[in-house]
Amino acid sequence: MLKLIKMTVNEKPVELAVDERESLLETLRERLGLTSVKKGCEVGECGACTVLVDGEAIDSCIYLTVWAENRHILTVEGLRGPNGELSPIQRAFIEEAAVQCGFCTPGLIMTAVEIVGSGKRYTREELRRLIAGHLCRCTGYQNILNAMERIVEETYKTVGKEIPGG
Repeated sequence: MLKLIKMTVNEKPVELAVDERESLLETLRERLGLTSVKKGCEVGECGACTVLVDGEAIDSCIYLTVWAENRHILTVEGLRGPNGELSPIQRAFIEEAAVQCGFCTPGLIMTAVEIVGSGKRYTREELRRLIAGHLCRCTGYQNILNAMERIVEETYKTVGKEIPGG
């Protein structure tokens, strides 16, 4: 059965009819063309499909689109600045070489956005626990943690300033 859904995706209002069983992953990737949202395990174990729903990181593969009614969804595509520039989080991932094949990167970046948005300082061990829901087969996580430590520290030092993607 189809249901008309209204939500905001990357600051743009979206209205579409969706099957009540359709995952947010399917809607974002297949219907809205937001390919940063990766289809990995489809059971909420790998984190490749992570997006923010009202500021909270969720696995979009196990989140139904109908649950997104009147909610704000953010994907990596929504982190771009007005002139297409990368967010500080994306730059930190690049500068710290926190990417290899890139499949897990969008999900990790979205989790980093949630972490940075908390405004808290975290230890490396706390960050390790916070990204435990992400599977990366390439990096060994060290550079990912370096990038997260860097952006958390940079953001903490600039508390009170608006940071795109953070």
